[in-house]
Amino acid sequence: MAIDLADYEKGAKFDGDYDEALAEVQERLARIQVAYIVHKRSAIILFEGWDAAGKGGIIQRLTAEWDPRYFEVWPIAAPGEEEKERHFLWRFWTRLPGHGDINIFDRSWYGRVLVERVEGFATEKQWRRAYDEINEFEAQQKEDGTAIIKLFVHTTQETQDERIKKRIQHPWKRWKTGAEDFRNRSRRMDYLKAMDDMFENTDTRWAPWKVIDGNNKKAARIAALNFIADRLEKTVPMSPPPISSDLVALAKANFGSDFEVE
Repeated sequence: MAIDLADYEKGAKFDGDYDEALAEVQERLARIQVAYIVHKRSAIILFEGWDAAGKGGIIQRLTAEWDPRYFEVWPIAAPGEEEKERHFLWRFWTRLPGHGDINIFDRSWYGRVLVERVEGFATEKQWRRAYDEINEFEAQQKEDGTAIIKLFVHTTQETQDERIKKRIQHPWKRWKTGAEDFRNRSRRMDYLKAMDDMFENTDTRWAPWKVIDGNNKKAARIAALNFIADRLEKTVPMSPPPISSDLVALAKANFGSDFEVE
């Protein structure tokens, strides 16, 4: 089924107790991370979307209860000179998760078919070829046992404008906004076309896209976190490994022979 971003613009408020729902899903995500650690599984969670769509806020809440030793957040900016001299996927290989790790990409390799396409940093031949290259890259990760979760956080132009205005007016947040945001805003129709093509060509069976309506931040956060939890749980046993007899013996030696383990 084709993805139409216009279907994700309702901006409905979260129906329920936000703080309670957030705490519940974060506790669930904490258990999931432990499952990935002890079962030595790996996952990639990538975020694409408009500027000021709320990606950073979702990522902050996603990782709030996670052990920092077993996850990495990669904020992806424009490639450096060394990276430009190599295939566009080269810089992502060293950022892939190891066994037991979950790595998060705040923007990703999809820059080749979005900003690099629209702004002319890649030739038409390069960005058209990239669809197959990306699909093969993601298929390789899936075949190697790494779960791939792809989210696109969508907002209307009106919502984006209001958030950018508030950022500029806030002395401690205006650093997030610059000329690039306004340049991207002026080419919204070009980006929408690139996004449509991206969904059409890379919404695969092994790495499908999930669009999040980002027009209400609280609803978007809960929706994104629950979706991520659902997807992560599908690729890892959600049962803790049995305790070793050596650990039981050590505990009884230190805490007394009547020490009980569930």
